[in-house]
Amino acid sequence: MDPVATNELERLQIHGDGDDTVRWQGAFVSFGGHGADATTTIVFEIEPGNRLGWHTDQTEETQYIVSGTGELHRDDGKFPVGPGSVFVLPTNVGHDLVNTGTETLRCVGFFGAA
Repeated sequence: MDPVATNELERLQIHGDGDDTVRWQGAFVSFGGHGADATTTIVFEIEPGNRLGWHTDQTEETQYIVSGTGELHRDDGKFPVGPGSVFVLPTNVGHDLVNTGTETLRCVGFFGAA
């Protein structure tokens, strides 16, 4: 796959039904048959006061925080995150990412499956 200028990709706007704090935007950079065969990469942003929304994934996910500050919520607790933070979310572990700062939380997610 050739390099992609992710800041130029159109973002999907995601929001929670009945929960105004679940609000983020993102773009799938690569996934099965589109630049990758066995992995998925997504770039996403969460504005201050918003969050990703509690969920689980069917494959392992690694997240990298590019900028901003927030809090990772997992089944086993809450953890501060900021620029340069990397964490792995095992399959079927409940999690959420909350922007607790004053600037946009910019992240990259890498999934171990297409």
